[in-house]
Amino acid sequence: MRSIEQIWYSPISWQSAALLPLSGLFALIAAGRRGLYRAGVFKANRLPVPVVVVGNLTAGGAGKTPLTLFLARQLLERGRHPGIISRGYRGSAVEPLAVTPQTDPALCGDEPLLLARAGVPVFVCPDRAAAGRALLAAHPDVDVLLCDDGLQHYRLARDIELCVVDGARGFGNGLPIPAGPLREPVARLRSVGAVVVNGPGASVAHEQVFRMTLQPGLFYALANRNLTFAASEFAGQQVAAVCGIGNPARFFATLRGLGLSFSEHPFPDHHAFAMGDLPEADWIVVTEKDAVKLAALPDLGAYGDKIRVLPVSARLEPDLTDWLIGKLNHGRQTA
Repeated sequence: MRSIEQIWYSPISWQSAALLPLSGLFALIAAGRRGLYRAGVFKANRLPVPVVVVGNLTAGGAGKTPLTLFLARQLLERGRHPGIISRGYRGSAVEPLAVTPQTDPALCGDEPLLLARAGVPVFVCPDRAAAGRALLAAHPDVDVLLCDDGLQHYRLARDIELCVVDGARGFGNGLPIPAGPLREPVARLRSVGAVVVNGPGASVAHEQVFRMTLQPGLFYALANRNLTFAASEFAGQQVAAVCGIGNPARFFATLRGLGLSFSEHPFPDHHAFAMGDLPEADWIVVTEKDAVKLAALPDLGAYGDKIRVLPVSARLEPDLTDWLIGKLNHGRQTA
């Protein structure tokens, strides 16, 4: 039996067709819920500062977190005071929680811990509006909130929506969950402020499209970010690539582009790593998202000396930050 993601990102098959009744039910519930919020039957919570939602239409990774990190740093550089809110997926916190680089990922999830390195306040809570209120109470200077994920979290009113599309995988077979990867229909793009396509590939019909590339930096030691390594230093060594993100193939392609030879060890997105997941190798290379969880393993010990982390930074064309600040300066919308 093929994995569910293989079914999603392949032409429609008997497996996906068998799931169509469940997909129809999912789509009906999602559309009904969305309609009730838009009609005002369910009330969306509007916060006192503009809210920018960075989300996507598909289940799994598309590049939302690198984009959120990029925007937070860019807004800081341009004189704004951003904060970040997130659900904290796979974290155990049920009340608003302030996230610092020292927070246990079991409490906040992996992505918020990575975002906490941006140097801006980060709060998590399953109720993003509650996270936003708590963040603003603790940091009254914050003048814009970035919501990492949450395009479908209509309980939080938003001023600007940015939808990230995986350039390589697009919208898969175009079917709703569980027969396909779609959380909402592709037509939902018409109502977002801008579309950000991550990597080459997908062509998206929208009046405001930005292209994002993720540029790899130097590897660094898990135990010491100041200890860096070029890809060439792994030549002739046994390297294992361990990856638990939404699209591991993207990470592996990046490593191959750097000239590395390695064995592939993909895991599900947000995987909770244990020592038994780490293969024997001279070096283990991982993403920053996975690194925050591996660093928290209590029994990692000297094994951690083998782990090297590959950071990536987002590049946007044309200038997304200029566009976003223009929208923010134009005033609040009614969305």
